[in-house]
Order: sequence, then structure tokens, then C-alpha cells
Amino acid sequence: MWFTLIGCQVLNARGVRQRYSKRMGRILFRGTVWKGTETLVQMSFYRNVVWFIKGMREYTRAGYESASKHFVAKDLDVSVVGLSFMITGANSGIGKETALAIAKKGGTVHLVCRNKERAEAAREEIARKSGNAEIYIHLLDLSETRKVWEFAEAFKKEYSSLNVLINNAGSMVNQRQLTSDGLEKNFATNALGVYVLTKCLIPLMERSRDPRVVTVSSGGMLVKKLDTADLQTERVVFDGTMVYAQNKRQQVVMTEVLAKAHPKIHFSAMHPGWVDTPAVATAMPQFHQLMQPRLRTPEQGADTVVWLALTHAATANASGLFFQDRRAVSAHLPLAWTHSSQQEVQDFMAQLETLAMSVRPSVSSVDT
Repeated sequence: MWFTLIGCQVLNARGVRQRYSKRMGRILFRGTVWKGTETLVQMSFYRNVVWFIKGMREYTRAGYESASKHFVAKDLDVSVVGLSFMITGANSGIGKETALAIAKKGGTVHLVCRNKERAEAAREEIARKSGNAEIYIHLLDLSETRKVWEFAEAFKKEYSSLNVLINNAGSMVNQRQLTSDGLEKNFATNALGVYVLTKCLIPLMERSRDPRVVTVSSGGMLVKKLDTADLQTERVVFDGTMVYAQNKRQQVVMTEVLAKAHPKIHFSAMHPGWVDTPAVATAMPQFHQLMQPRLRTPEQGADTVVWLALTHAATANASGLFFQDRRAVSAHLPLAWTHSSQQEVQDFMAQLETLAMSVRPSVSSVDT
């Protein structure tokens, strides 16, 4: 069977990437159907087709411009002087634009970044453009889970409050790599690091005013169902794009679970759209080159993050929802079979907790 798909990647039933041309993402998929796998192949194809059509209509710059016609401008007429915000991956792209917008509103901003030089350059730019000197740098690699524990525990001891945590940092490496903790790097950064940082900071946030956790996910997760059997991609051919999409599904599931467990905090996950950022250019160079004229600006990508972090309108929505362009949307494509059972969700969260605790430093090492 031959299928033609524009602009997205298709894998066969064994997880092997198929032959494709290089012209504008035109993929020629030759699917050999084995007994018992036909439904899997058809569903994967269906999800990708529906997702790409949706993306071209909603995730592009034109999609943002269309959606923004319905934004309520006064939503962002707020001051957040005296409130503190932590933003991971804040030295470029969506993270930096989010930090700048919050700084302009008077918030105290904690930039969590890997690279000292880039972080310092971002802080200088944000302070200069906002006139806000309350910008602080914290160096941390979210893929190093043990260090995430150490950072979060130290932060709780140094600061008396944290009003908003924005989980923005992400990783999409295209070859399987292990961290110093022996974990697959994409999973460690996008899922386990987010879980540990959020979990550890929850007690501090629950003591703070109007606490919120905003996680920058991706619409790419719509093509993936939560896979609890292979969290670190050990059993199939490694594909960075598909691993990233799975991690983003994991973030959405985490958001839903944590929202129920911690009702004092407003949790949300969101899709920023297809955004022209250094991370996209590096991780997906062909996609970036072909789609660049249609990509959103970092400021447009950050808009809903800022709206979720600052506005009263955001918290009028229930906690635990998935957002796109300032409105709650479904975390599943229609008829895509991506819903998880309660048992699958419980298994996933249990595995996260086990992995997190396995690399948690001893109390004495955290104190030193």
C-alpha cells in the first residue's frame, strides 16, 4: 500500500522510518501490512494526517493571527509586583519572551538556564527592556535529575515563596544519549526533570499566593498515546521527534494528575504553536527551513504562557487542562485512540516516582 503525506513523519508498525523525498516534507510511505498490525498502521497514519491539517490551520503564524482576534486585551492589564516566577529554559525563544513579558509587569523572575554566558546576556537584555532589576540566574541542566533535586531543595531554603513555575525547557536529541544518572536524555529533561522540579517545589508554592504551574508542552503529543512500557525508548528504533512527542504526552498526563492531587495550585499545560526558535532550528533543521515563513514569532509562542501565568481569566478555567491560544482545548484528536486508562496513568506516575527517588540525593548531601 502506498500513502502520500505532506509535512510529517510516518513510522511503520515496527517503528522503522520509511523512505521519503526531501521536497517540502513529501513522504512516500510503503507500508507492508502484517496480520495484527494493520489497525496500528492505519491509526498512526490517521493521527499524522489529521494533526498536520490541524497544524497548518491553527499552529502557524496565520493561525495565531486568526485566534488573536478573539483575545481580550484587558486580561493582561495586571501588575505582578511582589510575585515571583521561575522559568526554565529562559535564555532564548519562548522562555526569554515569557520572562520579558513578566518582568515588564513587575514580577521577580528566576531564569533557570544551562549556559552561564547566554543566561547573563538574557538577563541583561530583559532588565534593560523591562526596567526591572529583579532578574536572577540559576544554572541547571534539567537532564541531570540528581542536580534538579539539589537545586529545588536549595531554592526552597533560600526563598520564602514561589508563585508561578513555568516548565519551558525541553530537549530533542536525535541520537539516544544517556545522562550521568543513566537515563535517556530526552526523557530525563522533558519528563522526569519536570516531575522532580515540580514535585519538589509544590510545598513552597502551596504556601504562596495564587500559585500556578504552567508546562509548555507541544501539539505533537496529539499523535501519541501514553506508552508506559518503554519510557526510555529502549525497545524500539530511536527517533528523536517521536520520543519528544511521547514526552510531551507525558507532560500533559502529569499535569492532569498533579492538578487533582494538589488543588491549591492551578496547573495547566499548553501548546505554543509552531514557533521560530533556536531550539527548533537546531533539532528540526529541515522543518525549520521549509516552514520558516509560516512559523510564529517567539513572542506569539509565549503569549498563552504569559496569559496562563498572569491572568485571572486563566484561573477561571479548571485546573489540569490543555491550552492553545488562550483557550482550553482537547488533549486528544477525535477518534485517535490516545486516551489512557486509569491503570496506565497510575503505572506511569509510579514509574516516574520510582525513577525520581532512585537518584534523589541523601539529605546530608543536599544540606552541604
